[in-house]
Amino acid sequence: MTKLIQSLVDKLFQRQELGLYRSRHIITERNRKILSFMNNDYLGLANHPEVIHTFQKNAAYYGLGSSASQLLGGYYIEHQRLEEKLAEFLGLERALIFSSGYMANLSVLTTLINNQDCAFEDRLNHASLIDGVRYSNAQVKRYRRNNLLMLEKRIAQTYAKNKWIITEGVFGMDGDVAPLPQLFHLAQSYDCQLLIDDAHGIGVLGKSGRGSIEHYQLPIKNASIVVGTFGKAFGTMGAFVAGHHVMIEALMQFGRGFIYTTALPPAIASATCTSLRLIQTENWRRENLQFLIQYFKKNAYDLNLPLLPSITPIQTLIIGNPINTLKITELLKEKGVLVGCVRPPTIPPNTSRLRINLNVNHTQHDVDFLLESLSTLWKKYIEHESNLR
Repeated sequence: MTKLIQSLVDKLFQRQELGLYRSRHIITERNRKILSFMNNDYLGLANHPEVIHTFQKNAAYYGLGSSASQLLGGYYIEHQRLEEKLAEFLGLERALIFSSGYMANLSVLTTLINNQDCAFEDRLNHASLIDGVRYSNAQVKRYRRNNLLMLEKRIAQTYAKNKWIITEGVFGMDGDVAPLPQLFHLAQSYDCQLLIDDAHGIGVLGKSGRGSIEHYQLPIKNASIVVGTFGKAFGTMGAFVAGHHVMIEALMQFGRGFIYTTALPPAIASATCTSLRLIQTENWRRENLQFLIQYFKKNAYDLNLPLLPSITPIQTLIIGNPINTLKITELLKEKGVLVGCVRPPTIPPNTSRLRINLNVNHTQHDVDFLLESLSTLWKKYIEHESNLR
């Protein structure tokens, strides 16, 4: 065994001992009916007949893949239509499609920000935002979760060519919405650019599904860049960046994550257009989802389950100990229920949690079964352990 292999074995063993080892749950034909509260298909569009039909029709016409990058023959009329419809939907000048949300954030941050700039990041931002700023070589100043006093102080004390405030719209691990009105005010007061990754907000929040900015009824043009993904409320895959025409053009000319990546399949782009139409026309999906969220929260409160504050489909129950978190997750799986088991290093130490994602296809009966199972396990493994201490 080489030194490299031995060092990797040691690291893997250590992660296992700490209860932080990750594994994948295999979805098969036999168990795909299991009650899942793990996926991000908030509006139930991944299995919508119209979305599937659009994909099948265009896959038969264009083929399964795009077979090239967008600049070398992989840019189809379906991509152009989706970009135009997204820009119109959001009220921004232009949109650009990417193959994944991670690649979109890396491309934006490494293209538009450089070593003469300073980026101000919420400490709990998504890994793609953290990595993108790191690779940009910009000065980085991170502020404690939604600590606006700390943020303003750091902005006021910083002299840089360009200042960027970078935040998620809805924080993916806690489910809370960023304080965008205050961030908009700071951006305007100190001449900062504002990037909002609204992957979990677009489609879900706002009267028309335009996301966190619409939720607060703010002017979207005050945001420099809005990033969104198709793998959540849209029910497909891929991502987009929307904003000022010049910024989007710069991404096309200089964004390595755009230039050197195979384009999203045109069939996916066309199916996403159908999802966008449904997001705009079927408001009942957001209304039903909000009802389900409130129903879950009220009953969780009645059962003394201490959820983190959230008005979104992401509902979080902090366990703390990663081994207990993994144990409860496995016991829920035995009951036929899947929930997210999130542990460090994805999140800070001692905040291991169950991440529960609600979607419009869940019924009240589904939620009741989940709550009953959670309550039983909470009393057995968390309250009982606390009483022993």
